[in-house]
Amino acid sequence: MTSQLLVSSSTPLPSSSSLPPSSFLSQRTHRIPAHVYKHPTAILLELCTSMKELQQFLPLVFKNGLYNEHLFQTKLISLFCKFGSLNDAVKVFEPVQDKIDPVYHTMLKGHVCHSSLASTFSFYSGMMSEGVVPVVYNFTYLLKACAESFNVNAGKKIHGQLIVNGFSSNIYAMTSVMNLYAKCGVMADAYKMFERMPERDLVCWNTVIAGYAQNGLPKRAMKLFLQTQELEGHRPDEVTVISILPACASLGSLRIGKSVHGYVVRGGFQSFVNVETALIDMYAKCGLLETARLIFDRMNYKTVVSWNTMIDGYAQGGNSEEALKLFDRMLNEKLRPSNVTIMAALHACAELGDLHRGQEIHALINQLGLGSDISVTNSLISMYCKCKRVDIANELFEKLQGKTLVSWNAIILGYAQHGHVNKALSLFCEMQMKNIKPDSFTMVSVISGVSDLSVLQQAKWIHGIAIRNYSDKEIFVMTALVDMYAKCGAVYTARKLFDMTQEKHVTTWNAMIDGYGTHGFGEEAVELFDEMRKGHTKPNNVTFLSIISACSHAGFVEKGRQYFAIMREEYSLEPSVDHYGAMVDLLGRAGRLDEAWRFIQSMPVKPGINVYGAMLGACKIHKNVDFGEKAAEKLFELGPDDGGYHVLLANIYAMASMWDKLAKVRTLMEKTGIQKTPGCSLVDLKNEIHSFYSGSTRHPQSKRIYSYLKILIDKIKVAGYVPDTNSIHDVEDDVQEQLLHTHSEKLAIAFGLLNTKPGTPIHIRKNLRVCVDCHNATKYISLVTKREIIVRDMRRFHHFKEGICSCGDYW
Repeated sequence: MTSQLLVSSSTPLPSSSSLPPSSFLSQRTHRIPAHVYKHPTAILLELCTSMKELQQFLPLVFKNGLYNEHLFQTKLISLFCKFGSLNDAVKVFEPVQDKIDPVYHTMLKGHVCHSSLASTFSFYSGMMSEGVVPVVYNFTYLLKACAESFNVNAGKKIHGQLIVNGFSSNIYAMTSVMNLYAKCGVMADAYKMFERMPERDLVCWNTVIAGYAQNGLPKRAMKLFLQTQELEGHRPDEVTVISILPACASLGSLRIGKSVHGYVVRGGFQSFVNVETALIDMYAKCGLLETARLIFDRMNYKTVVSWNTMIDGYAQGGNSEEALKLFDRMLNEKLRPSNVTIMAALHACAELGDLHRGQEIHALINQLGLGSDISVTNSLISMYCKCKRVDIANELFEKLQGKTLVSWNAIILGYAQHGHVNKALSLFCEMQMKNIKPDSFTMVSVISGVSDLSVLQQAKWIHGIAIRNYSDKEIFVMTALVDMYAKCGAVYTARKLFDMTQEKHVTTWNAMIDGYGTHGFGEEAVELFDEMRKGHTKPNNVTFLSIISACSHAGFVEKGRQYFAIMREEYSLEPSVDHYGAMVDLLGRAGRLDEAWRFIQSMPVKPGINVYGAMLGACKIHKNVDFGEKAAEKLFELGPDDGGYHVLLANIYAMASMWDKLAKVRTLMEKTGIQKTPGCSLVDLKNEIHSFYSGSTRHPQSKRIYSYLKILIDKIKVAGYVPDTNSIHDVEDDVQEQLLHTHSEKLAIAFGLLNTKPGTPIHIRKNLRVCVDCHNATKYISLVTKREIIVRDMRRFHHFKEGICSCGDYW
């Protein structure tokens, strides 16, 4: 053929479904003269690299009378689409009278890249009705569009047309089908396609490996990666490496990750920026941030994705300060952050609780025009919530158009974590009314909020929702339910759920052990911990904190000391200041104050407020002034906001009749504006929460409550109750008793007894530690009324039944 190019003509053709795959070769052709093909303008179009250049070349096409040539029509459509101007491509396409097939094919590609899926399919249908014979690339473009839109149903139709048109054995086409199913998360279908392919090239293997890695099946991806080399003999390329490294990161498989890194070096792939970025991601997610940073610093060229990966690696790896430093450096180098960069930086601010820096990034978001990005707004909501500005988070949430499930989860969690449980529950109900189905993250957030309320009826309600949504099968939802029931006083129900959980996570064990500990069931906590050690679940720092605290509440001093020792010796876990605080509490409650103080002096870390607070609390229990003063002095140096420590010291002085020192503490409290937190007790009755403060008469039933309480006190005195007035001074004896009898807990119990049926357990929540007198009185009340009374104070539960408390008077 002499210096002429053959292209298909526009002669009408039968339906594509009736054509054999090679039939388009027998169509009539349109011959392009050599002088057109080799015209300088054609060469310029081939070299065109921007819209600006194209606009400069366009007059030459008209001037030389080339606009009606099919070659130039096809090329112009291709270039306009390439530079993102589909409208201009349409303006070229529509006036063409005798359209040849390549014009349609090029225009279809443009629609795939720059139009909606519906518009693309509309064009494709029109193209078919015009008798255009589809080529394999048409289908692969359409499959790509379906994959990017996650529209598996539309993709299946294209898959069917591929088969009808005879492309079922085309490796390129079938790889595109595999990619569609993988991108849409239908890995079973993707793998079926993979198995049926008579011949598999490396692209096929890469596609299925990436599919498994991206769909949360890293073990399957790893297995196929090994098969690629062992069974098929394919040499992995940079795409294989980029596909398998995220699987290594997901599995935390540093050994295989390092092996892949070695292969990268040997294969000469280390100069590929995307390979280096994948290595950074793998090392960061495997906990080797220093190695990740080393690779990052040595990169000759860094993309925004490279920066994002390293910043996010720091943010997710607990080094938020370094994440923000790197973010600043990126800005100083005049690189424009993407939405991913911003989200990583906001996560770092959230973890640090750095509101000021978060607000600076919020301003930057507006400058970058990312304010309408839903993912960025969701990150802002989370950041403000973690920085305790739920009000600002709520403003963003209310203004957000097109709220996603992530948006709802972020604001619900924010309210739940900052004591606004009722608002969190209200939003949860609103979310359901809008037919937005909660996921396991939503359920865990709401369940945690209900745990703080400690209302058993609410707990049963949210448990029912979890069952209806089938989310009660999720391990973290089950764990949250175990924790919730324990915190709502139903520790036996918590244990039933714990036993029903098939595959227990370490957090599940922790929740149950902690539940037993806070209820004073030390023996059960120890038995469960020992059972855990015999199994496959390895205890973590939280486990040891829970079991030492359980031993502290139960008076198991030697057991607690033993567990503290094995923490480092057997599990290589370094105790934190919280663990040291728990040990001081363990020794102090048992009256071993000398040993507790020596323990504090020998600590390898600087003692914090919790350590000295535990010591001061123990001194209050055991009326030790000397150590109490030492602990208080250290506490006041640390400057806690809680005035409770001043009250503790004042009570220690009062019990020792040291009135001068007591007066000095009270004067100090007045000067610094520190006030004693008023005691408050809550009772839930018929979906209403009733609050009682000491001596308050605001409740509608106050007269009835006080009248009944007087009768009740007389009854328990007959049973043996003797008021403990040691904590009340400067008033007459009869006034002391009167003040004791109006404590918030007694008012709440009297209300509960008056408004519930005989035999019904009474649930009380209190914001302070139960005082000695209320504890004794409640034991006798449970005896004379034949009621079980469950009290949750600021630290633990007390189960009063038949005159006995579950704590064994050790709290």
